[in-house]
Parts: sequence; structure tokens; C-alpha cells
Amino acid sequence: MDFPVYSPSASGNSTPAPVQPPTAALADIEDDEDVPIFSIERVQLQFQITSLAAMAVSNNILYLAVASGRILRIDLNNPQDIEDTELPKLKAPGTGNIKDIFLDPTGSHLLVTTTTAENFYLNLRANRAKQLSRMKGNVITSVAWNPTEPSSSTKEILVGTADGKVIETYIEPSEEFFKREERFSKLVWRTPGGVAVDGLYVELLPGKPDMRRLIATTGGRLWHWVSKIVRHAPGDYSPTFTKFFDDEESAVHVDYSPSARSLLSISPEDESFTDDRTFAWLNESGIFYGKLYTAPTTADLGTIIFQDSKLYPESKLPSSSSPISCMTLTKYHALILRDNQILAVNLLDNTIVFDERLPYSDKFLGLTSDVKNSTYWAYSSDSIYEVTVTNENRDIWRIYLSQNRFDEAQRLAKTPRERDAVAVANGEFLLEQQSYLEAANVLGKSSKPFESVAIQLMENKKTDALRRYLIVKLGGYKPSQLMQRTMLASWIVEVFMEKLNSLEDSMATKESEKPTEPEEKEKLNGVNGETNALFDKPKKKRAADNGVSADIKKVKEEFQDFVTRHKKDLDVKTTYDIISSHGRQEELLFYANSVNDYSFVLSYWVRLEKWTEALTVLRKQNEPDIYYKYSTVLLVNCPKETIDTWMRMPELQPRKLIPAILSYSLTVPTGDQNQAIRYLLYAINTLKSRDAAVHNTLISIYASDKSKDETPLLEYLQFHDIERCYDTDFALRLCIKHERVQSCIFIYSSMGLYEEAVDLALQHDNVELASVVADRPGDNASLRKKLWLRVAQKVINKEHGIKSAIEFLKRCELLKIEDLLPFFPDFVVIDDFKDEICAALEEYSRNIDQLRKEMDESAKTSETIRADINSLSTRFAIVEPGERCFICSYPLLSRQFYVFPCQHSFHGDCLITKVAEISNARVRRKITQLQLEAQKSGGGISDELDELVAAECILCGPHMINSIDEHFVDEKDKELAAEWEL
Repeated sequence: MDFPVYSPSASGNSTPAPVQPPTAALADIEDDEDVPIFSIERVQLQFQITSLAAMAVSNNILYLAVASGRILRIDLNNPQDIEDTELPKLKAPGTGNIKDIFLDPTGSHLLVTTTTAENFYLNLRANRAKQLSRMKGNVITSVAWNPTEPSSSTKEILVGTADGKVIETYIEPSEEFFKREERFSKLVWRTPGGVAVDGLYVELLPGKPDMRRLIATTGGRLWHWVSKIVRHAPGDYSPTFTKFFDDEESAVHVDYSPSARSLLSISPEDESFTDDRTFAWLNESGIFYGKLYTAPTTADLGTIIFQDSKLYPESKLPSSSSPISCMTLTKYHALILRDNQILAVNLLDNTIVFDERLPYSDKFLGLTSDVKNSTYWAYSSDSIYEVTVTNENRDIWRIYLSQNRFDEAQRLAKTPRERDAVAVANGEFLLEQQSYLEAANVLGKSSKPFESVAIQLMENKKTDALRRYLIVKLGGYKPSQLMQRTMLASWIVEVFMEKLNSLEDSMATKESEKPTEPEEKEKLNGVNGETNALFDKPKKKRAADNGVSADIKKVKEEFQDFVTRHKKDLDVKTTYDIISSHGRQEELLFYANSVNDYSFVLSYWVRLEKWTEALTVLRKQNEPDIYYKYSTVLLVNCPKETIDTWMRMPELQPRKLIPAILSYSLTVPTGDQNQAIRYLLYAINTLKSRDAAVHNTLISIYASDKSKDETPLLEYLQFHDIERCYDTDFALRLCIKHERVQSCIFIYSSMGLYEEAVDLALQHDNVELASVVADRPGDNASLRKKLWLRVAQKVINKEHGIKSAIEFLKRCELLKIEDLLPFFPDFVVIDDFKDEICAALEEYSRNIDQLRKEMDESAKTSETIRADINSLSTRFAIVEPGERCFICSYPLLSRQFYVFPCQHSFHGDCLITKVAEISNARVRRKITQLQLEAQKSGGGISDELDELVAAECILCGPHMINSIDEHFVDEKDKELAAEWEL
């Protein structure tokens, strides 16, 4: 038999087409205050239901149990598929009817119990129900499903019966015919007096895998256990609750009047619902409900839960002749069924938010809920209804607010207006409770007038709360609200400074109150016998001092954190003024560092003469102007570290550091290393500075050094002799001023002023240096001789021994004995240099002989040249009749021609043209001029033109040798060049 898909309809008209279930259909309704939270809609089925005994929904799987033994299963996600199952033993008449069904939260496992104590199991994947033989004879009244929610089997579950038994069983579906579904069935507990177990619920406790919480209802009693289960190895199918009930102390119960009406309900699961789940127990007096706390995981947990639980008396409901027959829980409400009336009671304030009586004549049988999907259903013997819930927590925040449960109210408030209302109320409540810091945190995010809160905190002298309020308020302003942010940030800095000064004043006061050393000794000696009390006072004072110190440290850390996060909101000048007005140097320095105001930080450390700290700050700066500004004071007071800092900054211009270097050089003590020289050498050698000012400064320092050693200066001058970047006149003046003789001589020499250099060397009796300078103009023999004569004069006048003077002067080959004679004294004895005179005369004789020999050779050469010239006049060449011009290849005898000794012959005009082509521009102009003159005179080739073109053969003379690197083929002649390609 096919069962068409059901569809909800407000009008009650049936339609053949399938539509969405009511919950999905209502999901698109706009969230509005006018839309009721609860409403009831009848589900219009396309088939008739009669004698409906029970109904259960879990995880969108709906089961309908007909009393006669039929089970209908509908997947609400795929409602067109409806499965119909018949219980095998209820087909025959008189075999009993279905009494109740129990469905696990996953919708995978269904237990069916009958009026004749027969029990059946139906799995979601099966289409045939199996009888539970081990459970036969027990009418199931409640089931506690395994909290791990398995789908392939039930694992360990607890089953409550009508005769007061709690049975642990393990059901696993099997396709084998003779195999039982239950792996075991074990009685684990029995109620006192055999009262029926109306409700069972088991859940895990966080962080305790071996612990379970069990809730049971039995007539007029509600039980709560927290105890351990027995864990078994995988594959060991044994009961786990066998020792669970042994510990009597773990059982806590609450009693009401015994009644046959007893029902347990647990609120649905909801991941977005962070609060603890709710339980409710329907008993004779009403509804007993509370939160299922998960801590502590001890036996006291049940006591705590029951102490915080409340009873909603049935008498609070509108008067009715019918008692409550069924009840189920939503997140915040209890749905109550009385006859054909459904009510919804808010469990937070016990108000009735929904009361509707259906006009139908049939009586409701019960309520059920889907704990996974938070859907709620009511059913009668032939009808199904869905209780739809729309925005259930819409007004809950107001209830929490009225109960001063501000955290819950803030969590449920949705709109900014609602959240602000909660914040204002929370803040005002905290102010009344004098919780000023907490109030500041809350009110800072609210719309409560700023001045009202600030004045109230100031009047109560709660500076810490005021500071916190201002910081929170600052965080609420947008970055574009510059003025507001700057004003608040400045005020916060002011409050920080006042707090720090107050704490330090307090500490100073306590320090001044400390007893002096004699007083301390007197107290320790036990004056007046009161020694015991005196030992505690110093400890208390030390503890108080430590507390104030900790407060100061904490406030400073808060200030530093605030400045770091909000430095962009602070006006630099205003902040400096505020901090300075309170005398807070440390905070002033921290702020300056935070905003990278290195100039201020440097000036601060310089004023305190903390040179190391100043240089540490300077190294963090990349702005050259800061280096220039503080260069003098830092170099004078901390030269080595300052130079190291400069050398780490290659972007600096050494020229701008010269004033500092000169000022420092004046203060360098005798014997100490001048650190400025190190930087100048770095600038010259590493930075390759060619700035004359830098080089001149280095020369100035070298020249003005108090040491007489000229080695560094000379090494510099020699190294830069080829490429001089310094001012030689300036360097010369400095060397003369500071009597740097060797350096002056070197500079004179480098300037080509050898006479001045030799004179200066001789002036200071430095003959050796004068000799070296005299040899320098090697290409100017006359000047060299002149210089050596000056040296000779100095040596002759200085040396007492003529021979030693003569030996020294032999170092210059240009000097002769006759050049030296004028320098000797008039009455010198010739015997002292007779050998030198004789050697000179012999040299002259050799020179005369050599000159005579050279003259004879020149005469012979002249005669040979004269003979060759005479032979040229009779020289001739033979030209064959077929001889051709080597340029144009035409017969040579056709016009005037030239014949060279090498037998190359050319036409005259061809040779002139070729010579003009290969000659330079000057020669070409000369040839053109001579040709024009010849044409005007009507004569032949002139002698001058003949000398130009016939000076050499163009094919074997110097021109051909010089053209060896030229191409054979002109690159412009591409066709001819292509013929030569390989």
C-alpha cells in the first residue's frame, strides 16, 4: 500500500502535490515582533490514520505507531519515501496493541512495547521489526539511550519498566534468523516498592570518560546519580552499569506526592546554545525544572542541581477541569498539553506566552520533540500537528535583563539598540554595587552620556575606573573622528600621570615614616615588654611597600602599552606639555621614543651627559640632520663610540662633520689617538670622498699634531701625489706654519718648485733630502745641474774635508770639477783634489778623440751620398711595348706615365688620383691646388707635384704596409663581398 506525502496547510485543504514540512516553510517568515513565537499547524496527510497509539521524531525521522501493530516511518528530508512495517505477533486478533514507542536521538533505533509485554526492535536500515525475546514480560516505560549515539547498534542502554526495574541491554541488529538481537539483558537496579520507572536519561560528563550522570523518575521521586561505569575491552559485550548503583552516596533524590502522572523531559540539543541543558519533571504538584550543570563531577552535583531547581505549580495555569497530560521542553519554554489545549510557559519568568485550544473534537494523546532539530509535535488518535517555533529567544534578553543576568542578556541581544540597552543597565547596576572598574568596561561601550559617567567616577575619586572608561570609550570612536580621539587620548595621559605621581607620593610618605636605626633597635630590645607586636609591623610595612611598587610598575606598563597602541591619536606638543607638567621624565622619554622623536630623546640624554644612551638612540636614527646636530657634543665627550656610529652611517656627508672634527681635535690630549683621523681616512679610502675640504681637514690635523713625527702626513701626501684632492697652497701654508719640513719639501716638489724645495732642505741642513729632490727633474738636465750645484755649494761649505765633499758630489754625473772650483776657498791646496783634476783632463782628452773620430765618419758618409746622387742622373728603366698601368690596366704608353725602381708603372693621372685618395686632407688640398696651377699655365706636371705623387710606390711602399689591416673588399660593395664568402 502506498502512502502519499503529507503537507501542512493552514486552511486544512488537502493537495496532491508534496510540499515542505512546516518548519522549513516558516523559516522564510520575517523576524518581526508581531509574529507569534508559537503556533500550531495541522499536518495534512494524504492518507487516513486511525487508532494512532504513539508518535516519535528524532533527527528528522518520524515514526507513527498504529495500535493494531503497524509502524510508519517517514524521512522528513525525503518525505515521499514512506515505509510501512507490521509487528509479526500483533497480526492475529486478541494478541495486544502497541502501547508506546521509544526512538533514540539519531533516529536509528526504535523500541516498541505492547500491552501484552511484548517488545520489538526496528533499525533505520531494516524494514522488518525483530522481537526482543530477553525483554519479554516487561512493559517498557522509559529508555536511556547511549550518550555516544551509535547508529549500527544501540550499545549499552538502560530500559525502565512498569514494575520498577532498570535493565541494561545491548541490541545489535542481525540478519540471522535464530540469532537474538540482544547481546545481553541484565537487571541493574530496582525501584523501592516496585514503582514504575517513568523517565530515564544518561549523559557523559566533560573530561570524565568513565563517569556518567543518570536521571530517573519514579512516581513521586526524582533521582540523580553521578558514578562510574565498568569499561570493558573492545569485543567484550558485558554490562557496564553493574556497579553503578552500588554507591548509595552517589544517589540524590527529591520527593513529591506519589502520583501515577510522572514524566521526564530534556531540552533539545543546540550547538549555538551555550548554556546548560534544562530538565523538567512533571509530577503531581506541577513541573519541577532546573539546569543540568556539568560540574562538579561528584555526588554533590545532584544536590546543587536540585537546590537551584524550581517548581512551577499547576495551579498557576488557567483553571481547567483537565490536568496536565503531557509536557516537553524547548530551549526556554515548557510546552504543556491539557486535553486539547496546548500552553507554553516561559521557564525564566513563569509567564504563559502561548495558550491555544484547538476546536477539534478529538483529544490529544501526547507531545513529542526532535532533540536534534528542535521541532515539536502533538498528535491525537487520527491527526498530527506541528508546534512551530519562530525566534524563540526574541524577548529572552529582556527577561535576563530584568533578572540582572546581563551576560546572558548581552549574548541574546541581536540589534545594536538591544545590546546598548543591556550595556547601560549593566553599567548602572555595577555602579550601584560600587564595582567601578567593571562598570567602566561596560559603560565605555554604551551610549550612556559621556559626561554623566565621567563626572560620577570623578566625584567618587575612582581614577582607575575613569582611566579604564576613557580607554574603552576611545576604542569605540572611528579613526576618522580625529578630534574626539585626540582629546580622549590626551585626557588619558593626564590621568596616567596623576596616578603615577599619587603612587610615588604614597611610597615617599611611607618611606619617611620608617623608624630610624636607633628606634628600630629600641623596639627590637622589647621596650615595655611589648616585643611580640613589634615583629609583625616591619613585615606589614614591607608588604605595603612592595604592593605600591607593584602598582607603580603595573601602571607604567599600562601607560607604555597605551602609548604604543594610541600614539597616532596623541598630539605630540600637547603630550609633551602634559607629561612635562607632572615632571615625569621617564614617561616623557618613552613617549618620545615611541613617536620616533629622536631629537628630543637625544637632547634629553645629552643634557644628562649620558653619552652611551645618547649614542644608542642615535644608532636607531636614519636622518643625517640629527647626526650633524649632535656631532660636536658627542664627539668631544665620547669620541671612539661616536666615530663608530658615524662609520655605520655611510649616508653622512663628511663635509658637514668637519666643524665637529675640528672642535674635537682641539681637545685631544697629548699622546691620545685622534679618533677624527680614523673617520677622515674612512671617508677618503672607503667612501672615496674627493671633497677638498675633507682632505684639507685631514692635512690640518696631521700638520697641527703636537708630535714631531711627520710619517702619517708624508704617507698621505705620497699616496695622493698623483691625484691630489687637497689644496696644495693651503697644505703648504699649514706645513710651513707648523714646521713640517719634510712635508713642505714634498709639496714643493709635487708643485714642481724644486729650487724652493732644495733651498728649504739645505736651510735645515738636510743635504740627503736636498739630493733626493735635486734628482727629481730627470728630464731637465740644466735644472738638475743647477740644483746639484746648490747642493754642492752647501756640501763644500759644510764639509771640512775636501775629499769627502768631492766623493759626495760624485753622485751626480752632471757636475764637473770646473763647476765646483768656484765654491772652493781661494787658498785651498790643489793637492787635495789633484786626482780629480787629472781625471777631468783625461776625460776631456777622450772626448776630443771621440769627436774627431765621429767627424771622420761623417765626412766618409757625405762622400758616399754625393756619389749616389750623381748615379741617379744616369739611371733608366726598360718599358716593354705591352706594359700596362697597374691601376687602370690600360696600355702604359698611351699617355704620360711613372716607372718606379720596383718595376711598378702607372699613368700620371691615375697615380695622382690614387695618391690623393689615400692621402690626408692637407695633401689632397695641395695636389688639387698644383693641378689647377698646371692647367692655368698650360704646362705639364710641376716638380712640386711630381715630388708629392712619385715619392714612393703605392703598391710596395710604406702606404701598402700601413694598410695591412684594411679589408680587401669594400663593405659597401655587397655583390663583390658576396663573391668572397666561403
